[in-house]
Amino acid sequence: MLIERAYAHVASAPPDEWPWSVPCVRELLEDGLRFTAPVTFLVGENGSGKSTLVEALAEGFGLDSYGGSHDWRYASPRPKSPLGERVRFDPTAHGRRMMSDWAARKGFFLRAETALDALGREGVGPDSISHGEGFLAAFRDRFTRPGLYVMDEPEAALSFTSCLELIGHLNRLVESGGQVVCATHSPLLTALPGADIIEVGEHGTRRTAWSDLALVDHWRRYLADPRSYLRHILD
Repeated sequence: MLIERAYAHVASAPPDEWPWSVPCVRELLEDGLRFTAPVTFLVGENGSGKSTLVEALAEGFGLDSYGGSHDWRYASPRPKSPLGERVRFDPTAHGRRMMSDWAARKGFFLRAETALDALGREGVGPDSISHGEGFLAAFRDRFTRPGLYVMDEPEAALSFTSCLELIGHLNRLVESGGQVVCATHSPLLTALPGADIIEVGEHGTRRTAWSDLALVDHWRRYLADPRSYLRHILD
């Protein structure tokens, strides 16, 4: 692992203003977020703040909020978010060595809505392949070296079997010394053995087991009886 804890300090954070009003952000300011495994999944409903959190973590590590690798800089750099510019890390011994040398720092921020453009700028060539294949090309070609890999809903473009392939890539990545923080809605990805799962919501953050995730329970019940859900939508 590279980082053990992320935190942020703000002299004055109005509790009714975004992003300071988001419960998981408030926790980051008060207690920080600890990482206990090489892969951490952040799971929660839309609007829970998990994307705000992963973007700030990526920015704190020196990754472009638009997406891409640590080596890439866009022609019109975007300013960091108010939270991202304040994020700091407690690194492990290995992480301290990497983070003390900008040239040695490695990582990638993959966000679903900008992934293809970011990959094209880095030479993956998504114009000649499908959306999902472009994602997998990034995992094969860019997610290979020890570093911090931050992802925001990577399953968005992937089929069931492609998600399974991604799990294999993630496992090989952490075996080589990488660390992953991933916001996701996928019950497939979160089933990766040994991953730390953090549920994000109005409560802030809390660690949970895969079998206790609300999204896993909903998918089980929906697949067993779609009508029990659809009758509330269609009738």
